[in-house]
Amino acid sequence: MVAAPSREALVQQVTETEIAFAKTMADRDHAAFLGFVAEEAVFLNGGKPLRGKAAISAHWKRFFSAAAAPFSWQPDLVEVLPSGTLAQSIGPVLAPDGKVFARFYSVWRRGADGKWQIVFDNGYSECRNAGN
Repeated sequence: MVAAPSREALVQQVTETEIAFAKTMADRDHAAFLGFVAEEAVFLNGGKPLRGKAAISAHWKRFFSAAAAPFSWQPDLVEVLPSGTLAQSIGPVLAPDGKVFARFYSVWRRGADGKWQIVFDNGYSECRNAGN
């Protein structure tokens, strides 16, 4: 019997998956982007949910149309359930000049094949309190 991956190994898997997912934007590869999205995924889209891979594809295609990526992202926190089936990644969304303007949070599900796919995604604007 093969031992289940450790928590650290699972966190590393999800971190690497999130980084590869973000690379699809930098590479301008919409098809590769969709390879990370589960068929039944829901992107919460600021309160206007996009349900299913087709709706997500149609909405996100515009972000891949220009020669340069309109934004990038990277995980700064990844957590995985002890079962190794669900994970959450959170991190900054950066403008082309490198300034953080938002944060994302994504929920990943590991399939029977061991592949992680995104099932929920959302983001929110960075709110900075100038008075503090």
